[in-house]
Amino acid sequence: MAQYRKLGKTQSQRKALLRNQVTALIYKGKIVTTEARAKEVRKIADGLIALAVKEKDNYETVTVMAKVARKDKDGKRVKEVVDGKKVTVYDEVEKTIKKDKPSRLNARRKMLSVLYPVTEVPKQAAGRKKNTKKIDLPAKLFDEIAPKYANRNGGYTRIIKLGQRKGDAAMEVILELV
Repeated sequence: MAQYRKLGKTQSQRKALLRNQVTALIYKGKIVTTEARAKEVRKIADGLIALAVKEKDNYETVTVMAKVARKDKDGKRVKEVVDGKKVTVYDEVEKTIKKDKPSRLNARRKMLSVLYPVTEVPKQAAGRKKNTKKIDLPAKLFDEIAPKYANRNGGYTRIIKLGQRKGDAAMEVILELV
């Protein structure tokens, strides 16, 4: 007997579907799907959140010097002419960064093997590449979701039944973070 639901898909399709739904759940906080899919997604999502809770404080803060491009009032880079070429002007700035310890880095890589990259596009600039930003989902798991569930021993997701879908009578549910 199988240890998981096959969901009527091949292995690669099933893996892609589950990765996509886990990514959507972590990013948005809730998804609407079928009951069988929700039960499979729940297993993966709870594992990722448990990993984030375990490793949430496992980092050290380090101060580094970084080169940052100087910008004008419009947010564009300032350029100077040097030897007949336009060159961007850089300033040295002290930055404080979080440096993962080895076990947290391993946890981050495990999360990245499951989660798809997410790019957020603002509504007013839909269809344009300008002002899009990449969302760091492992950072969201460590910084936002893990502290919320620090005192909880599992059970990070909830399944609420909605009823049967009209087309194929599959049981629809809402899967959300508690």
